[in-house]
Amino acid sequence: MNYDTFVDQVARRTQVDSERAVQLTHAILETLAERLTGGEALDLAAQLPAPLQMVLKPSPRTESADRFGSAEFLARVGRRAGVDEPAAREAVRAVFTTLREALTGGEFDDMATQLPRDYRKLVEPALAPGAAVLRRG
Repeated sequence: MNYDTFVDQVARRTQVDSERAVQLTHAILETLAERLTGGEALDLAAQLPAPLQMVLKPSPRTESADRFGSAEFLARVGRRAGVDEPAAREAVRAVFTTLREALTGGEFDDMATQLPRDYRKLVEPALAPGAAVLRRG
């Protein structure tokens, strides 16, 4: 999936403009990179367009996963993106659904297995039948 398509799908799913979709996507991927091991973040990055790869590239400080639950994940996304918890939750679902479409070879499932059970409500909507159907506004 190319960068413009990724951003467009996030924008449509969250009903925001492309610029805001980029901000939300970056906030979510930065937070995800903190939560995943460096190797898993690199695996994800390898399948994404170059502008998104840079967001996921681990640094020495992010090589090991930072252990935090889904509530903290949403709080970090909210702080980075300047949105409240419900908006952060909707954006995470939109980006996760778009990631599932963009990734091949079971990479989304590999990522999801690194997340604890309390992330289930964030991950499962991306796996649901019909999740890839874009909302029309």
